[in-house]
Amino acid sequence: MSFQHPSFGHIADNRIIIFDTTLRDGEQSPGFSMNLGEKLRMAHALAALGVDVIEAGFPAASEGDFESVKQIADQVDGPVICGLARSAAKDIEAAGKAIKGARRGRIHNFISTSPLHMKYKLRMEPEKVLELIAFGNKESRRYTDDVEWSAEDGSRTEPDFLCRCVETAIANGATTINIPDTVGFATPDEMERIFTMLRERVPGADQVIFSTHNHNDLGLAVGNTLAAVEGGARQIECTINGIGERAGNAALEEVVMALRTRHDRYGMETGIETPRLLGMSRLLATITGFDVQPNKAIVGRNAFAHESGIHQDGILKHAGTYEIMTPESVGWTSTSLVLGKHSGRAAFRDKLKALGYDDLTEETINAAFQRFKALADHKKIVFDDDVRALVDDESRDHERVRLTSLELKGGTKHAAHVELDIEVDGEARHVSATGNGPVDAAFRAIGEAFPHEATLALFSVANVTEGTDAQARTTVRLQEGGRLVDGQGSDADTVVSAARAYIHALNKLLVKRLRGEPEELSA
Repeated sequence: MSFQHPSFGHIADNRIIIFDTTLRDGEQSPGFSMNLGEKLRMAHALAALGVDVIEAGFPAASEGDFESVKQIADQVDGPVICGLARSAAKDIEAAGKAIKGARRGRIHNFISTSPLHMKYKLRMEPEKVLELIAFGNKESRRYTDDVEWSAEDGSRTEPDFLCRCVETAIANGATTINIPDTVGFATPDEMERIFTMLRERVPGADQVIFSTHNHNDLGLAVGNTLAAVEGGARQIECTINGIGERAGNAALEEVVMALRTRHDRYGMETGIETPRLLGMSRLLATITGFDVQPNKAIVGRNAFAHESGIHQDGILKHAGTYEIMTPESVGWTSTSLVLGKHSGRAAFRDKLKALGYDDLTEETINAAFQRFKALADHKKIVFDDDVRALVDDESRDHERVRLTSLELKGGTKHAAHVELDIEVDGEARHVSATGNGPVDAAFRAIGEAFPHEATLALFSVANVTEGTDAQARTTVRLQEGGRLVDGQGSDADTVVSAARAYIHALNKLLVKRLRGEPEELSA
C-alpha cells in the first residue's frame, strides 16, 4: 500500500486496522445500553486492548450520544475516535464538533445504496444518492482529513452502481471505503468477489483503505469478514463478544484470533494485545448485564474445556492435539483456587491484578473486598469466578438506584415478606412488601420504592461455581414500550442476587430512556 493515510501514515499491506464499533453498533443490541461513565471505561479498555479506531457513537442521535463521543474524543488517547453521521449537514456538523478534541478524529458518513433501500427507505433515485454521497464526503472533509464512507446494504447493491458510488466517495474526499453486509445476507465467496471487483474497477481504489462490516444473521459474520480480507479489505469493523443489532456483528476476539492462529493462510498482523481479550469480554458483560454463551469461541467458559476421555488423553500427551491456541494467549489463567476467609486485603489485590482488574477505583476495591469477606464466611473455598462475579457486581456504575439492604421472612407457613432499603439519587428509602414467593416480594418492594411501568420479560438463575454454597448469578430483562434492558446480579443469597439484577436492569432502563434515534434520511 503506497499512499499515506491521514491518520495512520504508510500502512503495510499485511496490516489489518481493527475498527471497534461496540459503543455504537454494539449498543444497539436489544437489551443493551451504557451510560457515559461506562462508555468511557469501555473506551479506555479498548485503547489498552490496541484497537486502531473506536466508533464512539452517533452524535446526531441524541444529546447523550453527542456528549459520549465528545468525552471519549477529549479523554481517550491512542485510537482514532470516530463519529457516525448520515449524509446530512446537521449530522456531519454534530460529528465534527463531537470529535474536535480527539488527537486523531474521523467522521464516518453513510447512505443506503441497494435498490430495496433506495426505493422504500430513502425514496430516492440513484442520481440523488450519488449527489448526497458527494455532498457527505465533501462536507465531512471540512472537519477532518480522515473520512470514512459506507454503502449501507452494500452487499445487496448492484455491482455497477456500487462502483459508481465508491468512485464518487473517493473523488470527494473519502479515505476509507466500507462495504457492509448490513442484514447478514451475503456468503463468503460473494464478499470476496465484491472487494476484488471494487479494487480492480474503481479509479483511485489504490489510494483508500477498504473496510468490511458484517452482521451475523446467518451466522456468517466472521467467515464473511475473513473472506473480505482475502478480497483486499484491510480494515475490519467488529465488536467485543459480537454484540450488535439483531444477531450481532463479527466478534473482534474471533476474527483477531483467526488471523493470528491461521497466519499461515492470511499472513496478516493486528495491533491487538490478545491476552486482554478475555478481560475485555468480561468487562462488556459486566457493563451490559449480558453474559456470552458457554460455548462461545475464544471467551466462552467451555472454549478450552475438555470432557471427552479421548480429548483429555490427547491434551495430556500434547496440548496441540485438541487446542489450536493456548488459553493464556487470550487471557485465561491456569489457576482456579484462590482465597479463603483468612486472606487479607493485599492477597485480594494481588488476585484482582492477576485476573486483569487493573482499572478499579479504591471505592470499588474496598466494596468488593467487604463482599469477599462476607462470602468467605459462607464458603470454605472462594474461586476465581466467585471473585470475578462480586467484583463485576461492585464495579458497575449504578447511578440513580442502589441496593442498601434486604431482609427476608417466609417459608411454608407464611407469605414471603421483604424489608428493603435502597438509595434513589442519594435519598434513602425503606419499604416492605409481600409476594408470591421471595423473589416476587423483592421485586414488588423495588417497585414500591421506585415506581416504574416496566414489566419483567425474563428471569433466570445460574450458579457461578459448583456446590450448594455457590453464588447465584441472576439475569433480569425488563421491557418498557419498545425498550429492552438486561441486568445481572450475583450473591450467595439467591434473592439478593435477583434484587441486584433487577436494580441493575432498572438503571439500564433509565439510561435507555434518554437515548434517541434520528428520523430516517429521505428525499
